[in-house]
Order: sequence, then structure tokens, then C-alpha cells
Amino acid sequence: MAKESILIVDDDSDFLDLVSALLRGEGYEVDIAKSGNEGLKKCMERFYSLILINVKLPDFEGTQLLTKIGNTDPKIRKVIITGYPSLENTRQALNLGADAFLVKPVKAEELLETVRKQLLERDKELAERYSSLKDIKSKKKD
Repeated sequence: MAKESILIVDDDSDFLDLVSALLRGEGYEVDIAKSGNEGLKKCMERFYSLILINVKLPDFEGTQLLTKIGNTDPKIRKVIITGYPSLENTRQALNLGADAFLVKPVKAEELLETVRKQLLERDKELAERYSSLKDIKSKKKD
């Protein structure tokens, strides 16, 4: 089975090093981007199962990246991470398509649990979709 691919979009090199090492240690394929534009370019070049996005990026807000990535098929799970939590940016991120929201400094186990949970949710969505497609096909045959 192919490894799940994760993109981390953050301009903090220490955070990128720590989180990418943690995720690789769990068996994930990890790619990094240090700006929103770099992250967007990488998303155009390949599909990621999950993207971790910092709210504060050097070229634009991480919430704008949510909009620029948009809806994909299958759905990329998107997790916003911020060191500047507020009710407003949490609400904005969730309204723009974030699937989860984490606050820095994030504990390793909390990060891993969020990643696992988001990938499990994605798998459930795919299973439901393909199950209903099978139901539609079998009804057409009847």
C-alpha cells in the first residue's frame, strides 16, 4: 500500500524539521513548503492526502491557501495550525474549508492523533462514496 502523503506549509524551519521528522517516523511521506505560493505550486503538481497549513505565511494568510486549493476530488484534508489563536481565525478557517485547527505549540501526540483522525475521516468518506456508487450501479442492472 502506498504511503499517505502530507504537505506541511510553514515558514518556521525548526517547526518544519520537527514535524516532518515526526511524521516520517510514523511512516508518512512528507513534503514541505515555506510559503503559500510554494505550497500552492506543490498542490498543483501532485495530490496530498493531508496538508498542514500555518495561518501566518510570508506571502499570504494560510486561510487564503485554503481557498486557493479549493475542493479536490478526492478531498484533501486540511489542518490549520497557528500560534495566534482567536475565535475569529478559527471560525474563518473552518468556514473556508479547514477540517481541523491546532494551536502552536502543538504536542506531538495531539498532532499525530489529528493526522490519523483526518485520514480516517477521508477513508470513511471514500468508502461511503464508493459504496453508494456500487448501489447505484446494481440498481441500474435490476
